[in-house]
Amino acid sequence: MFRSLISSAKSLAIGDSGNKATKPEDLFPVVSKEVDGDDCDHDCATCTITYPRSFKIDEEDKLFGLVKGWETHVLVATGKTDWVRDVADEKGSVMQAIAGAKAPTNGKLMLSASNIPTPHHPPSYSEPTTLLLLPAFILIENVTPATVPLLLEKIISQAPTNSTPLAPFSLPRSLEAPLPEASPAYIKELTTRPCPHQALILLCSQKTRDARCGQSAPLLRKELQRHLQPLGLYRDLDDERPGGVGIYFISHVGGHKYSANMLVYRRPDAFGLDHVERAKVEGDQELRPKKPEELRRRKQGGVTKEGEEGKGQEEEEQEEEEENGEVGAAQCIWLARVKPEDCEGIVKFTVLQGKVIKPQSQLRGGFDRQRAVLSW
Repeated sequence: MFRSLISSAKSLAIGDSGNKATKPEDLFPVVSKEVDGDDCDHDCATCTITYPRSFKIDEEDKLFGLVKGWETHVLVATGKTDWVRDVADEKGSVMQAIAGAKAPTNGKLMLSASNIPTPHHPPSYSEPTTLLLLPAFILIENVTPATVPLLLEKIISQAPTNSTPLAPFSLPRSLEAPLPEASPAYIKELTTRPCPHQALILLCSQKTRDARCGQSAPLLRKELQRHLQPLGLYRDLDDERPGGVGIYFISHVGGHKYSANMLVYRRPDAFGLDHVERAKVEGDQELRPKKPEELRRRKQGGVTKEGEEGKGQEEEEQEEEEENGEVGAAQCIWLARVKPEDCEGIVKFTVLQGKVIKPQSQLRGGFDRQRAVLSW
């Protein structure tokens, strides 16, 4: 009884408002021929990329519901695609500093090294780097090991989590770190800004943990690029145009015997297609992914009329408030056993519409903040 009360109090303290999904279909919508068309569960027929013959994985284990829950996820920019076995052992790195620091107060933090480019070339752990915080979809710049305690206390601990309701939040635009006076001025300030992308695809690439991850990640990225590019959604590592899909390589997430592991983080109705029933649509216009400005106009209830007079201060302030009304990711869809021939369907239904195609064999877990449901 006492333990139950403690657990309930802890859940309330970190804002745990999610319900556990007991079946895959309780967590995310599953494609159906009636809604999504006769070919919704077909593998790509034009895919020419294949894994090496030696690429063998476990095809028998049950996957769903076995992922350990987490509340926030940090991707540290390293400019690399492989790391020492435990990234917390990368000497002098921000990963090492985070692993050794006091944990955030809003629940478990998942820590990943990533191939996101660092501000300095060649990459060096002696220079400040950039972090991507999820589900907040916030970039944190100018991070060093010395500023990690401030980062964890004032930014990550204040950020939304996987189990908090989907609602606007704000984080400090900049923070001055209490470093010694002799410290260089350029490392004393942390800055934050929204991630420009509408969705992120994370692929484990850490071959020091498992060779299959090092083999699968570049092959999947190439096939994902083939399907995203015609839609105008592919973004390479240095492309910060608003919208689109970022594809990042990350360190070990567990379950490499189910390679390839893929995590898809999506903003709410990321491309304006979540409620489109493809089987009933005639023509391609309604299936076109919407750009961020189109989504903003839809949210505001209309478009600006041509010939309208210049904006007043109040209108500009309102637009700024709306722009700052970041809500972060609505979903994280964690898939496994992903093969190149799955990529067409994953782009079409998972990335664009937040649906899963093979829930029984590929879905490991995740969350949906809009529906307040998680797999753990």
